[in-house]
Amino acid sequence: MSNLQIILNVAVLLVFVGILYVMNKKHVKFSNRVFASLGLGIVLGLGLHFIYGLDSEVLAKTTSWYNIIGTGYVKLLQMVAMPLVFISILIAFTKMKIGKNFGKMAALILAILIGTTAVSAAVGILSATVFDLDATQILQGDAETARGQYLEEKTTGLAAPDLPTQIIELFPANPFLDLTGARSTSTIAVVIFSAFLGFAYLRVARKDEGTAATIKKGLDAIYALVMGVVTIVLRLTPYGILAIMARTVATSDFGAIYNLGKFVIASYVALFIVLIVHLLIITLSGLNPFTYLKKSAETLLFAFTSRSSAGTLPMNIKTQTGRLGVSEGIANFSGSFGLSIGQNGCAGVYPAMLAIMIAPTVGINPLDPVFIITVIAVVAVSSFGVAGVGGGATFAAILVLSALDLPIALAGVLISVEPLIDMGRTALNVSGSMTAGVTTARITKELDTEMYNNKELGAQVADL
Repeated sequence: MSNLQIILNVAVLLVFVGILYVMNKKHVKFSNRVFASLGLGIVLGLGLHFIYGLDSEVLAKTTSWYNIIGTGYVKLLQMVAMPLVFISILIAFTKMKIGKNFGKMAALILAILIGTTAVSAAVGILSATVFDLDATQILQGDAETARGQYLEEKTTGLAAPDLPTQIIELFPANPFLDLTGARSTSTIAVVIFSAFLGFAYLRVARKDEGTAATIKKGLDAIYALVMGVVTIVLRLTPYGILAIMARTVATSDFGAIYNLGKFVIASYVALFIVLIVHLLIITLSGLNPFTYLKKSAETLLFAFTSRSSAGTLPMNIKTQTGRLGVSEGIANFSGSFGLSIGQNGCAGVYPAMLAIMIAPTVGINPLDPVFIITVIAVVAVSSFGVAGVGGGATFAAILVLSALDLPIALAGVLISVEPLIDMGRTALNVSGSMTAGVTTARITKELDTEMYNNKELGAQVADL
């Protein structure tokens, strides 16, 4: 009977996929199909959850099949992330879009990313304090206890790396290894390697225009090929969101969400406040924040559902360049740096809230000004090298808690609501990198304000 139920569940998913396919054939707008997939995914997920229950073997096997579409789509996006970062930065050098202002551009992007992470930490501290969050008050179940023990065993004897060590880890000793994404700092390493090749191209261009032209022609061909792959993958977005959302809702522990409701609410209040900070930065740069929200909505929605900053990178870059008017060089640098540095949600809000929650368990006054300043500083420094894939927030929390000499095991108390909170954190991460890109482009006068201010959405992120 269970096999028949699994087949029926998969068939329902395929019916919904068929609905989205028909919408595509009828030329329904891409954004409308994305929102339709979100709604269908929620409906399907709720149906599965209430019919089979959270611990059902049928649900577990059903979601395994759903992962072929959902997780498979995210993996395809991750597949194109490194080649896209590598070739896009090189192309930007060949088009001389960042040659004169490279130092200023890079400094601005980093300053905004790290600065907003420090602000995010302060907001996280404020939210945890206002909502009176305390780790000792949270009831731990078997999953939470097991997760805490795992984190404690995994990090026994390990110390949080100091700043010099973290900086050294950014350098690409083996760029071919980093192109595989093997390290948590691989994205930044690829950016650095690409920048070296870009500066080498500029040297060649000054000395031998003929050779430079040949190099540029080859890079243009590779760029066209990579962007072709990106476009094909992005066309699958509605189907990916459908499966991801169905799986997420179906496997959510609503009981745990109810029990930890105060933390969930406090987290989303903090995330929303930081988003307001992003909009304020956009406003102070002389741009309409509502235009930014409207044009970035699809990308933020995908980040929300996929819970992968790295998987969202292609959409992030195409939204910046095709809708917000950001130059290619700045868009690629802000998007790429934003994967591993200054993740406002995962490396900013989350670790700071955990630190404030856990401090009372070891007799530390969480309202001590010295402790608060220390938390903000540690969070900002520890944001270097946080991977933009699943688990990045946990890695950031371990670094911060270790540096503050707080018990790591208590980080496991929130595992039941991790997927729900991680959705908002990821969307905020992506918004932070896009805010850095738009603001930097505005300051360096590389923003196409006519494109930004155009009330039409502009280029579809999937070129549809």
